[in-house]
Amino acid sequence: MDLSIIILNYKTRGLTKYCIKNIKENTANLAYEIIVVDNGSNDGCEAMIKENFSDIKFIQTGKNLGFAAGNNIGIKEAQGKYIILLNPDITILENSIEKMVKFMEEHPEVGLAGPRLNNPDGSYQISCRTFQTLKLVLFRRTPLGKLAKAKEQLKQHLMLDFDHQTNREVDWVMGACMIVRKSALEKVGLLDERFFFYVEDMDWCRRFWENGFKVYYIAEAKMIHLYERASAAEHWNFWNFNFNRMTRLHLVSWFKYFTKYLGATNNVRR
Repeated sequence: MDLSIIILNYKTRGLTKYCIKNIKENTANLAYEIIVVDNGSNDGCEAMIKENFSDIKFIQTGKNLGFAAGNNIGIKEAQGKYIILLNPDITILENSIEKMVKFMEEHPEVGLAGPRLNNPDGSYQISCRTFQTLKLVLFRRTPLGKLAKAKEQLKQHLMLDFDHQTNREVDWVMGACMIVRKSALEKVGLLDERFFFYVEDMDWCRRFWENGFKVYYIAEAKMIHLYERASAAEHWNFWNFNFNRMTRLHLVSWFKYFTKYLGATNNVRR
């Protein structure tokens, strides 16, 4: 089998249904399977799958395990040579899944890659970044970000210095859509489940680099991402203590990430 596509559902039954239809309409030339993992949604997703898609494997976790643990359950069941983790709020354009598989076939040194993500209006959505540092977090969340030097470093972090029209090695790609080489997971391992939500994509990409695999941004593979994953948590700062649950999860993940790599260098690309 060429490919396993894993969709993690959490109270997104309608989006998941549309996503599955979109995959089937745009992925005609591959032998693939779709695995839907439901993170304890109780939103009728299982009934919807049984009624509309008899060929899809459905897994019920029973509770919300988070992004990493939920996807890991799907990865363990995957039979494909390649695995795609796909958010249900993704719309595939121009046979992009086939383009991603073709790219991986032609570049055996690449272990993980991501597509170009666009906003619903067609504008570019941040799809790849450099590895975060504590300094960059401070620049993004405090008035220090208004300094000229900070603005330049943030621009570099968001990789706004190129037009995103060409394929490129990158530190990490956004977790809304990632394709991985299944054989590489023997060395790299699964997503780190200490991260309930946020930064697990950056951590995974880092580990691919550390284990000798390249990470790539694939420009010709285009998809629409309806909701930028960071959403409200992108707008918190250290002077606003009215944190919602998602912001708290973001903070906890950052603490765990920086603790995990305390004293380590970000220069892991080979």
